[in-house]
Amino acid sequence: MENPFGSMGRFLILAGLLLLVLGVILQFGEKIFGRGRLPGDILLRRGNFTFYFPLGTCLLLSIVISLVLAFLNWR
Repeated sequence: MENPFGSMGRFLILAGLLLLVLGVILQFGEKIFGRGRLPGDILLRRGNFTFYFPLGTCLLLSIVISLVLAFLNWR
């Protein structure tokens, strides 16, 4: 008899691992990856106003996430 909760268990394990990796990246990411210093990131400072838009970082994350999802969907 097949375990009816098998796929849910695998999903929860994967979600937990992804949350762990995300937590490590958020905690130590700037030291490891130099987050926020990629070419294409926009930083504007005018007096007491600062605007930061991480365009290069967003593009890199989009590519990485797309590759990971494509790999997970590949059979």
